Amino acid sequence: MMRPIPQSSWFSEVSLPFLNYRGFATESDRESLEYDVVIVGAGPAGLSAAIRLKQLCQEKNKDFSVCVLEKGAQVGAHIISGNVFEPRALDELLPNWKEEGAPIEVPVSSDRFCLLTKDHAIHLPSPFENQGNYVISLSQFVHWLGKKAEDLGIEIYPGFAASEVLYDECHNVVGVGTKDMGVAKDGSKKENFQRGVELKGRITLLAEGCRGSLSEKVIRDHKLRDKQNAQHPTYALGIKEVWEIDEERHSPGSVLHTVGWPLDHKTYGGSFLYHMKDRQACSSFPFPS
Repeated sequence: MMRPIPQSSWFSEVSLPFLNYRGFATESDRESLEYDVVIVGAGPAGLSAAIRLKQLCQEKNKDFSVCVLEKGAQVGAHIISGNVFEPRALDELLPNWKEEGAPIEVPVSSDRFCLLTKDHAIHLPSPFENQGNYVISLSQFVHWLGKKAEDLGIEIYPGFAASEVLYDECHNVVGVGTKDMGVAKDGSKKENFQRGVELKGRITLLAEGCRGSLSEKVIRDHKLRDKQNAQHPTYALGIKEVWEIDEERHSPGSVLHTVGWPLDHKTYGGSFLYHMKDRQACSSFPFPS
């Protein structure tokens, strides 16, 4: 979120228009760290944004501090999904990803779409165009992307969950606060209690993923959906598993999507099964919650 706060003399105007603002700090009972950009969520979106920002800084010969908060113990820890990956955006972001060891190695070998009944699978024309795409582990990819971000000088803090949005007196977003640690179930402070940290940025980018708690709070506080007359998104509950299967059943690059059974004809949903490398297959069954 960008805030129109006047510049001070220590920072000169640059050609990155969204960074022409000065940071803001208030007195607090907890430690406060200041950055030019604070990004919440070390998933593909948050890390790609951080990397692209640093690339722009290099092109303009500027140096902006960027940090990324990740609630997982390590980057990729909370991303279990297998993924059919289209590489065009990565070609633009990191053109040498193949030479730099990106974990993108299994091209799509088959692409099937089936309507399931209790006893049969009816093959239908696939609505997807997956030729040239890859079957990957999204967790492994994000872990690799995090290392590329750190190579550019981006600070990544895994194990720190952002729990609140920080505002200034004009109700502009000025950063986020991390969750207090060492709190008992009844809310009392344990011996290892540690106060959360404020991370303040001239820009705060929320990249939490689907239905992020801070994003929902900002949308609600600023009535963003009401202002744009936007529809509320539809969410689904997904059950995901990664299996290790027998060699004779493994077909690297196989992609299967299904609709139908075990759901009834009134319920939208389906499943997917992606065969990754090393005899691994990722299965998921999402349906509206």
